[in-house]
Amino acid sequence: MKASFWDRNQLKLAPVFFLTPALLLFAVYVLRPIFSSLWISFYEWDGVGQMIWIGFANYEEMWHDDRVHTAVWNNLLWLIFFLLTPPLSLGLGLYLNQNLPDLRIVKSFFFFPFVVSAVVVGLIFSWFYNPRYGLLDLFLEQVGLQPLALLSDEKLVNYGIIIAAMWPQIAYCLILYLTGLAGLNKEMIEAGRIDGAKGWAMFWNIILPQLRPATFIAVVVSVLGALRSYDLIAIMTQGGPWGSSTVLAYEMVEQAIFNYRMGYGAALATILFFILDIYIAWFLIRVWRNEKGRL
Repeated sequence: MKASFWDRNQLKLAPVFFLTPALLLFAVYVLRPIFSSLWISFYEWDGVGQMIWIGFANYEEMWHDDRVHTAVWNNLLWLIFFLLTPPLSLGLGLYLNQNLPDLRIVKSFFFFPFVVSAVVVGLIFSWFYNPRYGLLDLFLEQVGLQPLALLSDEKLVNYGIIIAAMWPQIAYCLILYLTGLAGLNKEMIEAGRIDGAKGWAMFWNIILPQLRPATFIAVVVSVLGALRSYDLIAIMTQGGPWGSSTVLAYEMVEQAIFNYRMGYGAALATILFFILDIYIAWFLIRVWRNEKGRL
């Protein structure tokens, strides 16, 4: 009896049936908005009225917009500080990885920021920085210093928000490193001890190479977190004072939603998308090369 078409091609067609619903949803809710945003960026549009074709005028305006320049610089500042979170998390992970019963309670305090929403984190640090009743003000008074209105200072506001954002980011990277430390190859560590490796030599040559996957993921999520920063800025300063704490993601929402400039906001979104896309492409290439090297 001749096999049916389904019997002959079942192994080839089954993945298609499983993937088709997901691909359709991806096309509707991801690809379509991406191309729509790119198309809108060539128009002047308030979101309601008639769309007016202006070509690359929105991109030319961005090139000369001081707020966009400030946003790009602030994103670079976020990126520099967020790249400090993996080594800080690694140091905490090495300390918390000890087999001491008292450290279990301490670990829970370090994990707490990871499960708290960004809104709560923003409110906590806004109260902490408050120059009238915040804990920072009380500490400064104890050491004989004047109250510091951190979120109202154009030169210091970014550092205050970045510190607040690094709190949950360190907790996330800490979980990655603790997971990696729990899976270390004990035989390699024992072999290193037999060969006389200890201290820095043990860490650099035996422990750190085994933590390479955790480090790679920690760096990737830190970079993406720095480039997508929006929520804490919206909660703590709304881009102020005088636009000094704005970033590309916040400026995009500010222009599109609050200033009714959908085209200009879409242009900002397109630039931010291409920056993230380049980095994600590099990330995928690195993952593919690592997997290919293992085969």
